[in-house]
Amino acid sequence: MADIPAKTVMALRQKTGLSMMECKKALQECNGDMETAIDFLKKKLKGKMETRSDRAAGEGRIGIKVSDDGRNAVIAELRTETDFTAKNDEFAKALGSILDLAMGANAGEISPSDEMKKAVDELRISTGENISVARAHKVEGGSDAMFGSYIHHDGKTGVLLHCTGSVSEDTARDVCMHITAASPRPQGVTRDDVPESLIEKERKLAMEMAIEGGKNEEIAAKMVEGKINKLYSELALLEQPFVKDDSKKINELMGDKGTVSAFYRWEIGEEA
Repeated sequence: MADIPAKTVMALRQKTGLSMMECKKALQECNGDMETAIDFLKKKLKGKMETRSDRAAGEGRIGIKVSDDGRNAVIAELRTETDFTAKNDEFAKALGSILDLAMGANAGEISPSDEMKKAVDELRISTGENISVARAHKVEGGSDAMFGSYIHHDGKTGVLLHCTGSVSEDTARDVCMHITAASPRPQGVTRDDVPESLIEKERKLAMEMAIEGGKNEEIAAKMVEGKINKLYSELALLEQPFVKDDSKKINELMGDKGTVSAFYRWEIGEEA
């Protein structure tokens, strides 16, 4: 059996994050060849890593990337089991690689490519945790597109804003920060974008409460429409008071030089 220098074993350990004993065995199996040993470990441990897929992965990071020409953007969620791993430099590096790969995909929802899966497998092997690309999305903008983004300091919430027109970077970032912090959380850019299923649910509940309160159907209907109108104004982004200055609404903050086309507010662990 090949005699493997300790410095070579340590070098493999630094590359994989595995134990010295496991690295030494791999190098002995591969006659001391570093790259062959890395491939050997990936093949050997991938099956074991796959068995971890049932373990809860409630931590992670949101990543956002805008293309150099400013016309395209991607947002991705990379999940793992512990906050410790999510804050690791290698985790952040892998997320960056996934964003780069996502930029080359078609617009819309992105399924993890073989290259993305490879990056995830390498992290699984080095960390021993269940890691996955929970979701990724690419947005293509036109010639007048402008993107804003904001990642909260803990990396667990991110907002990608798609605008058209001449919107300043500072304004776009302010809107992103608003979307992150606003309560209630905006459900659409305008009233037309607020999910009808949500409105109908609230309308039915409000009608039942009005009838139970002794109101006749005509009065109840007027009360319900008043509540629904208020609800629309609370949930439509452009009608919300700006969190940093509630004397103005988001549409006033945007001004007449541009408008919001779409926004994506992602938070770690939420349902896609």
